[in-house]
Amino acid sequence: MSRFRLTVLLAVTTAFCPLAGMAQSTAAPADQNACQAITPLTCLNQTLPSWLRFSGEERLRLEGFTGSSFQPNSSDAYVLNRLRLGMNIVPAAWLRFSFEMQDSRVGGKNLKPYAPPYQDTFNLRQSYAEFGNLEQYHVALKVGRQEINLGEERLVGSSNWTNTARTFDAARLSLRQGKFRLDAFASSPVALHDGDVGDHVPGNNLHGLYGGMDNVVPQAKIEPFLFWRLTQRQKTEAGKLGDLDFTTVGIRWVGKIAGDFDYGLEVAKQQGSLGTDSISAWAGHWILGRRFDLPLNPRLFAEYNYATGDGSGADGRRHTFDQLFPSGHEKNGLADLVGWRNIMHGRMGLDWKPGARWSSSIKYSRYWLADAHDALYNSSGTAIFRKADGSAGRNVGSEIDAVLQYQFSKRYSFGGGFAHLFTGSFLQRTTPGKAYNYPYFMLTAAL
Repeated sequence: MSRFRLTVLLAVTTAFCPLAGMAQSTAAPADQNACQAITPLTCLNQTLPSWLRFSGEERLRLEGFTGSSFQPNSSDAYVLNRLRLGMNIVPAAWLRFSFEMQDSRVGGKNLKPYAPPYQDTFNLRQSYAEFGNLEQYHVALKVGRQEINLGEERLVGSSNWTNTARTFDAARLSLRQGKFRLDAFASSPVALHDGDVGDHVPGNNLHGLYGGMDNVVPQAKIEPFLFWRLTQRQKTEAGKLGDLDFTTVGIRWVGKIAGDFDYGLEVAKQQGSLGTDSISAWAGHWILGRRFDLPLNPRLFAEYNYATGDGSGADGRRHTFDQLFPSGHEKNGLADLVGWRNIMHGRMGLDWKPGARWSSSIKYSRYWLADAHDALYNSSGTAIFRKADGSAGRNVGSEIDAVLQYQFSKRYSFGGGFAHLFTGSFLQRTTPGKAYNYPYFMLTAAL
């Protein structure tokens, strides 16, 4: 299905290329040959008025695993395909209308019926109006369905690695003045359902302020933030329904020292309530790296991530950190079996460039539960294993990840990776303890 859609699209858009060449041949005959070297939609855009532009992307990923739920004889392999087609209408420098359709499909997966995050066969992914232009003005307002990506997306992001990804129905005001910036937004995450355009759930809201100061400290970005999370009819620890209402206050600080060293930190504190339960939790991320002036341009880094857990599920006090709506892929390991909740995660790694268009990395991680009475959570924040009496211990295990990426051109890129998770005492006592393997190969093409 994916190959058929792509073939039809390429055939239709490529048909416009000769028109583009004829339109430009009188003024610059060399441009006619240039049209054949760019994407079909770019070629189409050359025939259109400057206020109308189309864009597109096709992504194909083959992935699989062995040791699902850490059980023997449990494996799967499948193909994920995602097509995006976008349209921008810009009638004036201060006004833009953007639309993006997305078709996400999965083939060959054992688990059926297919559904998000693997499949959503029709989705109006983005549809917004933008008033203002930060490249020319100091203010912009974006209203409608849109991506919200903040910082390294540890707390708020579009989760682009997943086949269906995430958007928000939101209003976002952006202000820029010199070294200073501020984004203020009111939003509700879109809930996806296979085969329709998706919609937000009333009462499920995330609002926030995200600031920025660039080069106030030399070679550094400082980004303070405040998020306010509101959700209705959630279960308290006593089993009754109540409203979730809490804030996340924190700061992200990244920069360089003496050119060769880079550093980063992100710390967040949460306070609030869920019905009669109180909420108090925090999390942190710290990283230090150094780039060496050697062949292959290697960079060595060490990283530590922490997020609080809850020692009791019945005392009316909730201490498990809520990672909100992150782009969680690879933040705590390539296998995505560990999230930023109830975790102590140490990692070190090396990345390098085998060639001008190549990039690669290898990383080693160790995991422990922050509290043995709480669960292990995956990258989406879902609890996957728990031993409430704490007898399984805290040692989750270790993981080694390897990734290789090649950029053929501005249009095509190809990459692959492999993750292996060695089970520790916690997983060996709560599951059969089989090691987990995750390989993938991915091709991305701009249309």
